[in-house]
Amino acid sequence: MPVLAELIAALADGSVEVVDLTAPLSESTPILRLPEPFANTVPFALEEISRYDDRGPAWYWNDIRTGEHVGTHFDAPVHWVTGRDGEDVSQVRPGRLVAPAVVLDASAHAAADDDFLLQIDHVREWEKRHGPLPEGGWLLYRTGWDARAGDQDTFLNADENGPHTPGISAECARWLAEETPILGLGVETVGTDAGAAHGFEPPFPCHSYFLGAGKYGLTQLRNVDALPVRGAVLVATPLPIVGGSGSPARVLALVER
Repeated sequence: MPVLAELIAALADGSVEVVDLTAPLSESTPILRLPEPFANTVPFALEEISRYDDRGPAWYWNDIRTGEHVGTHFDAPVHWVTGRDGEDVSQVRPGRLVAPAVVLDASAHAAADDDFLLQIDHVREWEKRHGPLPEGGWLLYRTGWDARAGDQDTFLNADENGPHTPGISAECARWLAEETPILGLGVETVGTDAGAAHGFEPPFPCHSYFLGAGKYGLTQLRNVDALPVRGAVLVATPLPIVGGSGSPARVLALVER
């Protein structure tokens, strides 16, 4: 049987499950908040054009207003100054939007410490148990933070010192971006960097190193706990916005059951 026919049959009989990793997109979707004097993105908004009424008797449709980096979204290299000469989101090759994924679960560490940082040794220990990081694939970093996504304040977890969310150390971010074969990093938090990453050297190292290396980011993922440690195939579908630094995305995983 041809490969695609086998896939269709597996989807139909449930031996391959499609897991939605995407957070619903609405006016209540949590968004990143930067301090003054920096500019902030607008939240998502749905503006009705017509709904089976005088404005359009047989149809319902809306305008949307949103930032590129609202909700579950894709970061393209040009999003960061280190990747300023790299791809915009419309230039990402389609073949890179379908790729293998592995899950590194640090949720126990994050539950004990909101500011937990993944280190190189954590990843190397994971590789000893589960095998190498995937060539041309995604590292999905599970922290359990998606459980907080229903409330902006709890999700951002900020106080007078700034946000407190788990992330990756600067040293580990550089190593992952420059010395491993993965094509991108996926997280459950509002951005790929830790809440305290504004104070790291360099600031926001996941953005700096991954996007500077021509790699990608996926943020505000859900249901990562439903994936196996390895073996899933990730399908990321950002809008091909010409000149765009990123896009809200529907992110799906194919999992063999």
